Amino acid sequence: MNDHDKRIPQTVPIQSATFTNPINAEIRRAAATGIYDIRGGGAKRRVPHFDDLLFLGASISRYPLEGYREKCDTRVTLGTRFAKKPIELDIPITIAGMSFGALSAQAKEALGRGASAAGTSTTTGDGGMTPEERGHSTKLVYQYLPSRYGMNPDDLRRADAIEIVVGQGAKPGGGGMLLGQKISDRVAEMRTLPKGIDQRSACRHPDWTGPDDLEIKILELREITGWQAPIYVKVGGTRPYYDVALAVKAGADVVVLDGMQGGTAATQDVFIENVGLPTLACIRPAVRALQDLGLHREVQLIVSGGIRTGADVAKAMALGADAVAIGTAALIALGDNDPKWEAEYQKLGTTTGAYDDWHEGRDPAGITTQDPDLAARLDPIEGGRRLRNYLKVMTLEAQTIARACGHNHLHNLEPEDLCALTMEAAAMAQIPLAGTDWYPGKPGTSY
Repeated sequence: MNDHDKRIPQTVPIQSATFTNPINAEIRRAAATGIYDIRGGGAKRRVPHFDDLLFLGASISRYPLEGYREKCDTRVTLGTRFAKKPIELDIPITIAGMSFGALSAQAKEALGRGASAAGTSTTTGDGGMTPEERGHSTKLVYQYLPSRYGMNPDDLRRADAIEIVVGQGAKPGGGGMLLGQKISDRVAEMRTLPKGIDQRSACRHPDWTGPDDLEIKILELREITGWQAPIYVKVGGTRPYYDVALAVKAGADVVVLDGMQGGTAATQDVFIENVGLPTLACIRPAVRALQDLGLHREVQLIVSGGIRTGADVAKAMALGADAVAIGTAALIALGDNDPKWEAEYQKLGTTTGAYDDWHEGRDPAGITTQDPDLAARLDPIEGGRRLRNYLKVMTLEAQTIARACGHNHLHNLEPEDLCALTMEAAAMAQIPLAGTDWYPGKPGTSY
């Protein structure tokens, strides 16, 4: 390099904000294979979430409760509207539907054990009810999906509640996938499918086209179960006000609302990242629909999609939810993405915390697989113990926050206990921006 070259400023390479390395890699992968990417794990893009909210603890204007002397109740009853036998839970944290097929039998058993030990419910998912799951779940919700895989009236009657799945947060308007390598002999028999053949679940129920048909289906299920079991309706977060209102008018006891951060099932990556609403944006419209119908708290609202901590639980309940459901967090509690399997994750071309190819059935943790050798790595008893511990910690965290805000029950948390850190979160949650009494779109304001 001569003296003249030394005087020329050297430019620094700049990565495009539009064509990032991950985007470029996906373009190259699509060009090489001609197929779209499939994965699980829910949306990975940054969207406003519960981290963008803070609680306003008690001081002079409101007294906090003493943690060791004053109780903070956590119990919740689901299905009080029409069911003869509502579900009584000790904690407002439930386990979301994840199928046997997507998960190993050991994982399903561990979920049942952990939920039962914590005094809460678990959910079957697509593909039917396994003896392990029913045998170790004191409260089991049976999912009734468009595919009808594994569905039979006997299992409906054995369930403690029935959840009609209209949509899911990771793929509202779309169906799930179960690749052939996970269709083992047992999975094929339960689902009445050929072994080893890729399966795509339907995106809509075959026997209704709208809310009037949903009402007929709910009545049919009530007749099958003698009006004993609560009927849930699960919807993906897209148009929460109208979907919740229509589910309630169709006769639902409980509405489950799933935001886009949820999604343990596999679907197209383009679907996961570009369809649906953030969980935070779903709750207030859903609550408003229940309030407008005069049924808030009479019809219970369960919120799911990205719930991780007791703070998330408390924030969802402060916004108006009666309970929450967890999926991905429960799998992590069992041992999914555990660093002890890092070497094996790297052999799969990924790393701890990023593994989302659950559909491929090669999970080193033995959770999202049907490979008998891999599945044997998960001890259902130990997994259940870990899940129970996690649920206990989440509950204690939520109680700590409720007491600090002066409440003796988690259901007494309210929007007034919260403030927002960003304009987006304030608008979505309809919570004042920190240090103000205003949020974007607040009635009576013109700015």
